[in-house]
Amino acid sequence: MIASRHIWLRAERQSSVPNYSRSSKAKLNQCHPDLQLVFAVVIQSWDNTILTGHRGKEEQTKKFLNGESKVQWPNSKHNSTPSMAVDASPWPIPKKWGKGNRNEYEKFRYFAFYVIGVADTLYQAGEISHVLRWGGDWDMDKDVTDQKFNDLIHFELRKPT
Repeated sequence: MIASRHIWLRAERQSSVPNYSRSSKAKLNQCHPDLQLVFAVVIQSWDNTILTGHRGKEEQTKKFLNGESKVQWPNSKHNSTPSMAVDASPWPIPKKWGKGNRNEYEKFRYFAFYVIGVADTLYQAGEISHVLRWGGDWDMDKDVTDQKFNDLIHFELRKPT
């Protein structure tokens, strides 16, 4: 009886853990192994979706022309193979996140701080070889009010300084 209850509890716990969709997995698989590991840990505690991994020339040009990126092809961290950047959002995707909605901004910021915490922990443990930079704190000074361009879904790898 105790063994079967233990198995049932373990199965129940596992079923409540979020998983990536096939689409998110495919996009994450385009990314550097450090990003794959960070988000493999993140998904265990925080449901999220992967929006973009690698970005080709046409897509990067479109993002640049629409003002959604500050860099042209091939200078984005999304343009390398494997991609050194990933765009990820908490799930479900907040409805008005691109419209300057303060409550939605807070959801992205809270998610980003969690992702950065996971990455910092993995880096300190020697599990990954890069630090993570978020598009809401480009200068990595932990002051999110001094940004001129917020890309709240953007996370990229950097070599430590």
